Amino acid sequence: MSAWFKHLTVYTLDSHWKITPGKLEEALAAHPLLPCNAASMQSQGWVAPHASSGMVYSQSKQMLIALGTQQRLLPAAVINQTVKQRAAALEKTQGFAPGRKQLRDLKERVADELRPRAFVREKTVRAWLDLSNHRMIVDSSSPKVAENLASVLRNDLGEFPAVPLQTRDAPGAVMTAWLTAGSISKQFGLDQDCELIANAQSKAAVRYVRHGLEGAEIRSLIKGGKTVSRVGLLWRERLSLVLTEKVEVKRLRFEAMDAEEPGAPGTGKSGKQDEAEFEANFTLMTGELSALTDDLIGQLGGLRVD
Repeated sequence: MSAWFKHLTVYTLDSHWKITPGKLEEALAAHPLLPCNAASMQSQGWVAPHASSGMVYSQSKQMLIALGTQQRLLPAAVINQTVKQRAAALEKTQGFAPGRKQLRDLKERVADELRPRAFVREKTVRAWLDLSNHRMIVDSSSPKVAENLASVLRNDLGEFPAVPLQTRDAPGAVMTAWLTAGSISKQFGLDQDCELIANAQSKAAVRYVRHGLEGAEIRSLIKGGKTVSRVGLLWRERLSLVLTEKVEVKRLRFEAMDAEEPGAPGTGKSGKQDEAEFEANFTLMTGELSALTDDLIGQLGGLRVD
């Protein structure tokens, strides 16, 4: 697995909150991911973020953790089809169609019977605790997924003073100003993707993919009342990304990296080589993404302090 994150959802941490890797390891080890049992549809718990680590992979004040989820896949269509078959058989037996309560009970029994045979899907979501900059960054662009991880962490630690990143300036307004001007700053350049939306009433949207963003056409749409909801950016000619109006970073890509992920299965590397490469990449990632996040916050007017 590559150390590099592909998406960023940023949380700010209380500057007075601290934790050591040992204390964090102890708390997460008490809540490991357990197999989904026959009676449940989902199981959540912490897993090792890398084969060489425990529940916490750490370098100084940078800590990497991973929340695992096992979920049983039992589509409603499968349940409904079985219920329909059972209801038809029941109607023949009792001479009349089953009522609402009978159907509800039948559906519950069918779900209980099918649950142990359902396929289990496992997912892992990683988070990076950057105590140097008082941030947690989740490798997901979904607020729901990120908040679930933060909630589980908060429950396991007893306290976790983290809130989603909020900036002084509204990201949508700032991104709209960038495209109006056709440029940003020496740190950021415009890439070739953007989305513009109309007012909340119509919700009309125009999306550009692999298209220059400096032309008069886009400025005309902005003059017509549309605002930018997401835009592709290049950062210091090293990283490409898409920024959204909710300050989510998507499709993060380190331009200098090879297409093949370092340490990926099939590369023929030994365990020690893989561990050394992961360590080097984690060091590089934390340095680069810390600077990227600082620059993004700066472009958006700094942190909002309530």
